Amino acid sequence: MMMKVLKSTKWELLFYFLLTGVLTAGILYAGNSTDYIVVSDPRVWIYYVAGIVVFTVVIGYIAGQRIQRRLDLLHLSMLQVAKGNLSVRIPETTDMTFAGIYGEFNRMTDAVEKKMHLLQVLGEQEVTNKEQAAEKAVLEERRRLARDLHDTVSQQLFAVHMAASSLPKILENRPEQGGKVMDQLIQMSNTAQKQMRALIAQLRPMELVDKSLSQALDQWFPDYCRQNGLKGIIDLDLKGQLSEAIEHQLFLIIQEAMANIVKHSGAKLVSLALQESKRQVVLSVSDDGQGFSSSVQKQGSYGLSTMRERAEKLGGTAEIISKPGAGTTVRIHIPKFEDVRKGEES
Repeated sequence: MMMKVLKSTKWELLFYFLLTGVLTAGILYAGNSTDYIVVSDPRVWIYYVAGIVVFTVVIGYIAGQRIQRRLDLLHLSMLQVAKGNLSVRIPETTDMTFAGIYGEFNRMTDAVEKKMHLLQVLGEQEVTNKEQAAEKAVLEERRRLARDLHDTVSQQLFAVHMAASSLPKILENRPEQGGKVMDQLIQMSNTAQKQMRALIAQLRPMELVDKSLSQALDQWFPDYCRQNGLKGIIDLDLKGQLSEAIEHQLFLIIQEAMANIVKHSGAKLVSLALQESKRQVVLSVSDDGQGFSSSVQKQGSYGLSTMRERAEKLGGTAEIISKPGAGTTVRIHIPKFEDVRKGEES
């Protein structure tokens, strides 16, 4: 829609120039018909008309192109800001018409960058607070698991041990009872195994403990792909300047995206790319699966809502690009504010 408006502006301006030339030629023709303007040679009249039309078309096209370039610059800057590149600023211009518009755009972008910076700081603080609360919850969960192990598995194993210890004497004195004791041993061992599996299923490994995001992904991503029959390609370009909160959220987003691929896509190949530049971090997770049509995508499907919420906490954006039969790409943009922080500290 925006490009249509820009194109129509250029061609509308060219139309007005052409209309001006035609009207000028019409006035000359009317003046010649009423003898106010005398042109002795009809061929000269044709040259006049053609020259006026061509001249106005050329001037109109040049003027349209100049205005088009200024509008294109504004449009491109808006697109970059919308994608999360908040460092974009439009240079000053001597054109007073566009100088005011460019200035307002730069002031608006400054305000948005400051707000996104504040949002990111608040998001990081929220994540940090949640991490502290999570640590307390982990300690409490460990205590609970210890009680559960004592009350369930430990007692079952003790019962198995007692039954197994008494089995030789039972087989010696009352062989007919031996079969019943064996059945009890099998049943108790199965029960203990189920209880142990249930407790293990409640545990979640802390992949980022004492590790950077790069180290965690280098270990976790290949293992996850191998366990789920996927061929994985990983490309990391991190400078090591991300906060723990951002690394934590990015890791959770990657886990969510990979889980969705395993559950829904039927993919064989997965590509993970994480690039850190001076002003933003871009995460891309792509697969060669069945994809889907965005027009029929259900709200909240493929975990997009969760990933978007995690990205927005840090002032970022999340999008999914997919077509039926063409795979799916999850793309996350997180802005960085190093320059803003340095400016505030100084």
